[in-house]
Amino acid sequence: MIDPISWSYSWPYILAALSGGYLLGSLPFGLILTRIAGLGDIRTIGSGNIGATNVLRTGNKKIAAATLLLDGAKGAVAVLIAQICGPDTAIVAAGGALLGHLFPVWLKFRGGKGVATALGILMALSLPVGGLACLTWLLVAALFRYSSLSALIALAASPAFMWWLGDPQRTEFTIAMAVLVWIRHHENIRRLLRGEESKIGASRKS
Repeated sequence: MIDPISWSYSWPYILAALSGGYLLGSLPFGLILTRIAGLGDIRTIGSGNIGATNVLRTGNKKIAAATLLLDGAKGAVAVLIAQICGPDTAIVAAGGALLGHLFPVWLKFRGGKGVATALGILMALSLPVGGLACLTWLLVAALFRYSSLSALIALAASPAFMWWLGDPQRTEFTIAMAVLVWIRHHENIRRLLRGEESKIGASRKS
């Protein structure tokens, strides 16, 4: 049973972590950077996604790399700030940041697919787990050259890494995060099954 005194003390921090994480996560760096660089509206290019993979389709690797880093950083920063108030608020802020990236209010709730933000969150929740997830992404990408497949496998493996190196609370959150990212990749999954997914390095030619 929830202690009403404890809840009355903690709920403002929980609400602040959720809303702050959401607002930070909702910053569409892919859209902002491509417009600053004069590359137009990234939502009209390639898949229409605001993430780093689609930014790479503009041919500007520096902007794509900056998008990747900033999308990851916003997830990590949300967690690190909220950790000051404890592990519960850190988890709430992490969830808010992911939801903000997936469903940003500024873009009519049409956001990215959450891979970079999820990896940034993992790095902040547990550096070893985040590192293993990133290494998994790199290994799968090197073997198969599918960005989406790399992301799906890295996020699917992350709960096992967190169970091994973390704790039940963070493991449960990591499972929920992986499920959300997989759902957002439903179109990529269909293309992978049909053999129609673009490989890394082939997007510019297409």
